[in-house]
Amino acid sequence: MTTSPLILLIDNGSLRPDATMGLRRLAKLLTERSGRKIEPVSLLHSSKVPAADLGGVRAQIVKPSLRRFIDAGAREIVCLPLFLGPSRGITEYLATLIDGAKADAPDVKVLIADTLAGADVDDPDVRLAEMLAAHVRQTIGAEGFSNPQVALVDHGTPAEPVNRLRNAVARQLAVCLGAEVATVVASSMERRAGAEYDFNEPLLENLDQLEGFTAGELIVSLFFLLPGRHAGAAGDVAEICNALVERAAFSRIEMTPLIGEHPVLLDILEDRLQSALARLEAGAVGGA
Repeated sequence: MTTSPLILLIDNGSLRPDATMGLRRLAKLLTERSGRKIEPVSLLHSSKVPAADLGGVRAQIVKPSLRRFIDAGAREIVCLPLFLGPSRGITEYLATLIDGAKADAPDVKVLIADTLAGADVDDPDVRLAEMLAAHVRQTIGAEGFSNPQVALVDHGTPAEPVNRLRNAVARQLAVCLGAEVATVVASSMERRAGAEYDFNEPLLENLDQLEGFTAGELIVSLFFLLPGRHAGAAGDVAEICNALVERAAFSRIEMTPLIGEHPVLLDILEDRLQSALARLEAGAVGGA
């Protein structure tokens, strides 16, 4: 019989081994902090990475993992999202997988914890902005920048609440940094075509076209959790930054570390976990 409750730390998944290794690192650290076994599991993609690139252990993804854990006896499961906000991967795909698992095992209780931002995307946990601010200050010091411009950059999203979260965190970041920087703007790495997705503007690649931006120093504040195809070394964001410098849009651009590298992330994850466990104990089983 599997010890209850089972706790799954869930990221989106990636074809890059670094992302899975980063998820495993966080799960191990959270296990040590909480005293509870945390299982690292991805929504998609990661199971395609060769085990040889992952220390000989293939990555787990949610759909087969849920079935395996339930078959092994798990009857209370907490899904702890390693997601900044309510992405559709959590609100739709994960919820659908849970519904399917519960249809086959009606006695199973599954609860999705709040995402890192918390319950309100318009008033997110300020610790997200504080981590970003710490990374901006670290970059300023390491690079010798003086009053740089700052662009908070996320992936871009089809989900408007996730975009509202990004904008709210950018406003908080501007307050945190104050006069230490020239300006803070929110931007997207990419977007879907169509006017209905215009809320993702501005794009990072067009940042120099914004009024008020100069061809000086720019710090790209990465609103990403783990390395991967987008925010990893030589990833999409880095390529966009290189292209901006090549066309002299900015004199220098430096990217901050990822949020997953800041120790406060574990504080937030532990808070979300403890809140979810309390809800589970009280019988409040449901989505985030």
